[in-house]
Parts: sequence; C-alpha cells; structure tokens
Amino acid sequence: MGSRTFVGMPPFPVAAREALADTQLRRNLAHATGTIRAKRAAVVAEVEDWEALRVRAAEVRDDALAHLDEHLVALEEALTARGATVHWARDAAEACDVVSRVARDHRIDEVVKVKSMATQEIGLNEALAANGVAAWETDLAELIVQLGDDLPSHILVPAIHRGRAEIRDIFRGRMAAAGRPAPDDLGDDPAELAAAARAHLREKFLSARMAVSGANFAVAETGTLVVVESEGNGRMCLTLPDVLVSVVGIEKVVPTWADLDVLLQVLPRSSTGERMNPYTSTWSGATPGDGPQEVHVVLLDNGRTRALADEVGRQALRCIRCSACLNVCPVYERVGGHAYGSVYPGPIGAILNPLLKGSGEDAATDALPYASTLCGACADVCPVGIDIPEVLVHLRSRVVDAHREDRLPSAEAVAMRGAGWAFGDARRVAGAESLSGIASRLLRGRRMPGGRTAVSWLPWPGSRWTGARDLPVPPAESFRAWWRREGRDREGGR
Repeated sequence: MGSRTFVGMPPFPVAAREALADTQLRRNLAHATGTIRAKRAAVVAEVEDWEALRVRAAEVRDDALAHLDEHLVALEEALTARGATVHWARDAAEACDVVSRVARDHRIDEVVKVKSMATQEIGLNEALAANGVAAWETDLAELIVQLGDDLPSHILVPAIHRGRAEIRDIFRGRMAAAGRPAPDDLGDDPAELAAAARAHLREKFLSARMAVSGANFAVAETGTLVVVESEGNGRMCLTLPDVLVSVVGIEKVVPTWADLDVLLQVLPRSSTGERMNPYTSTWSGATPGDGPQEVHVVLLDNGRTRALADEVGRQALRCIRCSACLNVCPVYERVGGHAYGSVYPGPIGAILNPLLKGSGEDAATDALPYASTLCGACADVCPVGIDIPEVLVHLRSRVVDAHREDRLPSAEAVAMRGAGWAFGDARRVAGAESLSGIASRLLRGRRMPGGRTAVSWLPWPGSRWTGARDLPVPPAESFRAWWRREGRDREGGR
C-alpha cells in the first residue's frame, strides 16, 4: 500500500466540473478562504523582515532534508534514551500494522486521535476499524467530517465545505450513535455547536486508554515531538491516555530548537492568521507519573525518499502544512478540496501526491499537476519558499514521459505530433497559414474585448477545446502574405 487517494474519486477534470456546479460550495469556500487570507495578510504585515524570515525558514527545512539520514538517527537515539519505542515504516501498510499491533497488545478497542494528515494519508482509521478498533477524531472539523461520513477538503479546516446548518444536522443525526448525543434543541450558532462537540468529546477523552497523534515537527537534538493546534483537544489526547502512538513523516525532523523557533514564527501567521498558536504541545518520550507511560513513534517514509530523490520536486518536502497556498489558489477556491481526490488538496496536494506516489501510476494522480493556472500566488505566500509552479511544470513533463511508451498514444500526443510535423517544414507552415485564412472566413466568431473574435463551439474533436474555453479565430491574412504584399508595394513605389 503506497500513498493513497480517496477511493472512488474521479480524476480532477471530472470532479472539478461537478464541483463547479455546486453554488453553495463555492459560496462557502469564497467566504472562508477570503477571511483567512485577510487575517494572514494583517499579521504578516506586522513583521518588518517577513521575507527574510521566509528565506531563513526555507534554509532550515533544506538543511534538515540535506542531512536527513543523520538527523533521523539522532532523533531515534534521543527518543529511545527518553523511554520511547521507535518504529520505522516503509509504507502505509507497515505504519498501520504497528499502530494496530499496539492497540491489540493492550486489548484496546477505542482510541482518540489528534488531527493528523499523516494518519489520513495512510488510511489509519480504516485499518484500525478492520482490526476492531474505533478511532475517534477529536479536532472539531475532523469530528464533523467523521460524523458526516465525509472526506476532509482543506488542510487546516477540513470541514470548510460545510455550512452551520449542515453541521447542526450532522450533530443531531449522528452524534448519539458515536457517544454522547447532541441536545435536542441544538441550533446552528457556532458557540452552541462547539459546546455540543465539547461535551461529546469530553467523554471520549476521559475513557480512552490510547491516543494516536501526528507531529508538526520533531526536534532531533532532544527527541521532542511538537503538535500545534487551536482547540486544546490535542493537549487532552497527549496527556490523559496511558498509551500514545505518534505517526511522523520523516521529513518533519528539524535539527535544533533554534530551527524550531523560526518555523513556529511563520506557521501560525501563514495558517490561522495568528501571531502564535493557542496550544503548542511538546513531549520527549515517557515521563514516569506524568502523561502517557508508554510512547511509540512511527517514522513514516511512504514515498518521501522517492520525493527526496527528485532534485526539482524535493522542495515540496519543506511543506509545514500551513495551507496558505490553498487559501490564495483561484482553482481551489472554486472547486474545493474533494476535486483533487487526494488527502493533500490544493496546490501543495497537486505536487505532493504525485511526488509520493510517482507518475504514470494512475489517471487521478497524473491529472493533479494540471490542476493549476500557474498564476504563482501559491509561491508568493508559501512561508518556506516552495516554488509550486516550477514543480507543477516539472511534474507535467514527468507525466508526459511516463506515457511515451504507451501503445495507444493519447489524442493530445497525436495532436502534438501533427503540430510538430506541420511546423517542421517551412512549406508546410505556409500551407497551414493558407488554410487558417480560409478557416477565418468560414468560422463565425463572437466579439471579445479588444475587438478580437473567438469561436465558442466546434464539433468533435474541436469540442474538447471549446467545451472549456474559447478558440480565437485565426487572422484572415497571415504574416507571410502581409510581408509579400507589403514587399511588392514598396518595390512598385520605387
């Protein structure tokens, strides 16, 4: 089992077209992303040397990745010295097996979870369920997604696609089957919804014997894992249960606390638009009489070494999961996260998932690098300086290369070969220009800004283009024809 996409989701072009028809989704996304963008811009403007801080954050992440082998060994030694058990997982199956085995060894049938992208990536909830263990999400948005039998659609706000009335209905209809029911008179006021979730989760926290977390960062020099959050649910999971298992991507390591200091300055400003996180929890192994007495850390690869080997794409491993790129992306704002069919949506998902999984593996993954306008807004806001457009173009070339040996070339490949043949000879180019002049006189176009005309419909196969965009009408006279005509006129004048 490798990096996974949402089971049953169609490739991006199909899913995006369906999402665009959902006007309520678009309203929810526009409001939420607009609010987060404004908050981020305000707190970033307060930092006089923000660009220098971004450069330093990128250097910290690059240095950690350049010496990842050394830092991971140091991290394992420090964790082990502090009483933690370290496991290495090559893929999702190995990681899920470790967590399931720990639960089975302690005869545990229910665990509470801190919000974690890594555990979503490996499908941990489903793997635990197959072993008779119920995994309960404790982050408010993740709880909404879980109770609604839904999929997360945003890195920071997984339920961004849901409105308040929808959340109220989910709590009323589903909460009782999972534990403490919602009040009968529950309304859609955010404070009421939060209070209902708090009461429901409190029972989970107090009864759970095992918790599962991820980690935003792992400090190699002290063997310290770090989780940042806004609600306090993570703090409850990390302190109350007897057993704690943390699934940590190997790229999350930072060498020192000084490096962590830099990243904790850029992360909250870029993610929630705050100067600092409300809750920053750190722990180093097990401490007698304080917190979980048995701590396991699963260091997860699952395609990360594949991404690290890609000289252009490895910069994606700098990602600190702030979601700033999602909030400025014009594509994400209109189609939402589900259209990407990936645990990691938006611009970062469009590069991270193909890097983890590889190109040419499946149509859904190969479509992701094309889910972008290449406008560059994502690169402008990334707090660790990932040049997402550069990686997108690089991955598009990888997709093309992966399909070069296909027995049946795609329609696009046939068209490009035809264009290459036509443009490979001056006489053929001149013939094509003559045909374009005839086409210009035959085609009926509609007037566009600037006086240009365009065709909005063509029969197949031209409809593959005009179904999503206008086709500019070619000029009635080619440059070659104009040049010949102008040249003759000048000679005649002489």
